[in-house]
Amino acid sequence: MTEILAFLNHIDTILFVFINVHLANPLSDFIMPIVTNKHTWYPIWAITIILLLWKGGTKGRWVVLVVLLAVASADQLVNQFLKPLFHRIRPCHVVEGAHLLMGKKSSFSMPSSHAANFFTLAAVFSYYYRKYQYVFWALAALVAYSRVAVGVHYPFDVLAGSGIGILIGWFWVQAFKKLLRKKNYDWL
Repeated sequence: MTEILAFLNHIDTILFVFINVHLANPLSDFIMPIVTNKHTWYPIWAITIILLLWKGGTKGRWVVLVVLLAVASADQLVNQFLKPLFHRIRPCHVVEGAHLLMGKKSSFSMPSSHAANFFTLAAVFSYYYRKYQYVFWALAALVAYSRVAVGVHYPFDVLAGSGIGILIGWFWVQAFKKLLRKKNYDWL
């Protein structure tokens, strides 16, 4: 088992160096720190929530509730339970020559909470607003990629976070789907 983990870590490090170092360029060096910064997204999500509550009708208000519960549970699961469980050091502290575009983070690396949160959002919004699902998935993938590009996560960290986010989003959608069926809402 130790050999398998060592092999996976080796592959993950090779992928990290390829994305973080070899694919680095002035354009991505400018864009990726903006994309990965959670403060970039706060106004966007605040406006989205306000619009859903104001103009989204009953469906929009339910979606806001599902999103808030789903993202809160994803964030807490990753940060309070999984990161301390895996105890993985971030690549910016381990990989020599990493192309760091942000300061070194001191928290653990596995899984990525950014990826988990954004893929949770993508899963929930894609279910309720299928017409725009490609936009939601593309934004989640871009944020996940940005975590490797700026040097704070390995690729497997963001893959794990993405999978966790999809599962948590799916769980909350199914839970509310069951609840709302009892209320006979027709937009399920």
